[in-house]
Amino acid sequence: MEKSDQGVDNRRMLGKLAVIIALMFGFGYALVPMYRAICEITGINVLTKVDEDAARFARSTQVDTSRTVRIVFDANIHGPWRFRPVQGSMDVNPGELATIVYEIANQQDREMAGQAIPSYAPMLAGQYFKKLECFCFSQQDLKARETRQFPVVFVVDPKLPKDVHTITLSYTFFEVGGRSAGAQPAAGARPEDKS
Repeated sequence: MEKSDQGVDNRRMLGKLAVIIALMFGFGYALVPMYRAICEITGINVLTKVDEDAARFARSTQVDTSRTVRIVFDANIHGPWRFRPVQGSMDVNPGELATIVYEIANQQDREMAGQAIPSYAPMLAGQYFKKLECFCFSQQDLKARETRQFPVVFVVDPKLPKDVHTITLSYTFFEVGGRSAGAQPAAGARPEDKS
């Protein structure tokens, strides 16, 4: 093989490698929106957004006193926390404003930051469960051995299908990796009232 042929082959290989690098970069860049879309579709790892219309909805909706929906409260933890609702369930009329309190305790001798992710059963109930106030809207900082209570203020949309008689609201609370307590919350997170 002559030197000129080797130079042509090297340029072709360099061109192919440049295309592969560009494709890898593009794929890596596209992973973020793909990940978000997959999480939204499957309902996993979706951080709860503040429902800006929930307060207006709660003020303008009519209470349906002809039916009652049982709301069951559940708590799961990942990490050294104690996490529980102060009551296991409550009966509400659709359209009625209700409040449940969850208690979170840091069982470590260091400050920790945590985040709650809600889930609903049946899954379709999530679109009818309107939260006006929730500790899940932002990350929570707890001092060493600190215990705090957080209210969840909600209303169940009267448009909830009539065959749904029970909704389970389940939170999973976990330590926020890569962030220590006192550091700034993630961009777009709503600061919570610390009282």
